[in-house]
Amino acid sequence: MGNRQSLITLLTDFGTQDYFVAAMKGVILSINPSVRIVDITHDVPAQDIEAAAFSLLACYRDFPAGTIHVAVVDPGVGSNRRALAIECARQIFVGPDNGIFSWICERENKYRAFSVTNEKLFRQPLSATFHGRDVFAPVAAALSSGTGIDELGPPVKEIVRFSPLRPTTLDDQTIGGRIIHIDRFGNCITNLTLDDLGEKAFERGAKVTINDYAIVAFHRYFADANEGEPFCYFGSAGFLEIAAKNSSAEQILQARRGQSVQFRRPCT
Repeated sequence: MGNRQSLITLLTDFGTQDYFVAAMKGVILSINPSVRIVDITHDVPAQDIEAAAFSLLACYRDFPAGTIHVAVVDPGVGSNRRALAIECARQIFVGPDNGIFSWICERENKYRAFSVTNEKLFRQPLSATFHGRDVFAPVAAALSSGTGIDELGPPVKEIVRFSPLRPTTLDDQTIGGRIIHIDRFGNCITNLTLDDLGEKAFERGAKVTINDYAIVAFHRYFADANEGEPFCYFGSAGFLEIAAKNSSAEQILQARRGQSVQFRRPCT
């Protein structure tokens, strides 16, 4: 991977009220006092692996090559789920094998995955319920200090995956997608991208349908939209999003994550 930056990010559902995040940072700094630590978020809804996967997907490309990302939303802690380290997009991702990295691996296509089994790197005694502190944090710190990813354990051919990000083509005019995330403003983020739809699609009369609600408005800026009217735009994460100016598209459309969305081009 070349010269690795000593940079570790943390993404969890631990919140900041308790000691969990501080304990992870303490373990990392005890192993590598010079490492930089960046908090992506610790406000992922409890046990919500897909929300964590989206947050990481939306920002990992903003970090320099060599960054080590630790993502711990881990309802399967203490079970037989594997601990993973994945080399992908010139970065390393450390966390449970529960799908949390699957969208990044799907997007990048090329990756190397390893089962983290080298207990010499773990914090002892090993807690049955806090692998963030005792497995993932010390492993990330070891990587930041020069340990090779192939020293963590054996290679893995298959990882746990979520439903694919790629939308499906239903017919010549229709693409089937779904809502993959709803942010704190009630904006509904779909898995449809500019490459899927084309830049001029809405100018030609395309529409998006969700819950029998047809959306034909497309704006580049929120300021251009009508108050409270759902409209589409391409968000900063690269996906088509549905929003409502000064309101919540989630509430107006009665939307939920996983719900199907149809994009239909006009007949030519």
